[in-house]
Amino acid sequence: MKPATGRWVSGADFFDRETELGILETRAREGNHTLLTGQRRMGKTSIARELGRRLAGDGWTALFADVEDATCAEDAIAEIARAVRPVRSILARVASGATRVRDTVEEVGTRDFRVKFRARLTPGNWHRHGDGLIRACAGHKRPVLLVIDELPILLTRMLREEAGARRVDEFLSWLRRALQGLEGGSPVVILSGSIGLMPLVTRFGIPDRVNYLDPFRLGPWSRDVSIACFERLAARCDLQVEDGVAEAAYDALGIGIPHHVQSFFARLREAAAMQGRDRVTMAEVGEVYRTGLLGPSGQSDLLHYETRLADALDDASRRIAMEILAEAAVQGVFGADARRALEQSYAPLVRDAPARVAEALDVLEHDGYLEPGADGYRFPSRLLKDWWAARFHDHHVPLADRGAAR
Repeated sequence: MKPATGRWVSGADFFDRETELGILETRAREGNHTLLTGQRRMGKTSIARELGRRLAGDGWTALFADVEDATCAEDAIAEIARAVRPVRSILARVASGATRVRDTVEEVGTRDFRVKFRARLTPGNWHRHGDGLIRACAGHKRPVLLVIDELPILLTRMLREEAGARRVDEFLSWLRRALQGLEGGSPVVILSGSIGLMPLVTRFGIPDRVNYLDPFRLGPWSRDVSIACFERLAARCDLQVEDGVAEAAYDALGIGIPHHVQSFFARLREAAAMQGRDRVTMAEVGEVYRTGLLGPSGQSDLLHYETRLADALDDASRRIAMEILAEAAVQGVFGADARRALEQSYAPLVRDAPARVAEALDVLEHDGYLEPGADGYRFPSRLLKDWWAARFHDHHVPLADRGAAR
């Protein structure tokens, strides 16, 4: 098992998740489509890739389409086509149904195929080409697993365009129809994303467009699993660790997000190497947490949590979400009094402020930023709480105090 930060893993580098893999594999073999959710860095892409690898070893064909950079339905269909491109027998079925696509297949290799295929697509014909891709997968001699990653980001981006709600409805309706119209249970589809699809479709009153998907939420590692991963990494890298280091690292993080466990190990290993040592002591855990994970070198990863909010929410709701996060970080909790004060402060600025606050909380809870408790919403991750608190501690006025000032 090699250290991995910022990349998906499979095979020998994949750690734990056997229970979750078993559930997803059973669903796939029974022909059930899945909506795979979970906060970012939880390992959704890795588990989907590992599932595909294992199924491929048993005669399946696994296809992966990442639509994070797509902006419209045509882009998404082109990404699915690119995923299909290496499987010649599926591609031959696609090409046999359309002369212009056959010309594209014959003209270019894999590298340029997506660009050429995309050039053929228009708002008026993407449905037909999408149907052709799905039917070609269904007619493949092997069962097919098709993973479409980061679909909610694409849909959120589409919503910001003219007639965006209609276009999202059109795309989701097409996908449901294309899959439900098949016989034989293939392809089996996993839709994955680090921002919530259900809050999005519920907001626009179209939850039935995804009701054929069986939700599965990927949660954090337990304390024991996180510690075992840390120790496995140390053994693999011949790094000596003082007793209690793995436990202290988990306690500092507060939750076993796989990427954060890996990242903390990498920072500790680098700190030891810079001192010319191959041993990590307990005294270094707190220092590396402050200067490595929360310091400048850790900012690029943590800032991505903020950019994800821009993907999930419009500007007004994103500002509300940032207020909620600042309150929960600095005050320790976003409680009922703070919620009422926030609703009152935004009432002159947005229509139906309570609904806006509820929407922001729904996204923050669904995407793992906060979790509800008896007295309000708190950060489950100490790392995220400490990062947000460090940013806003000197600039945040408690929400209840703002309400009292008026």
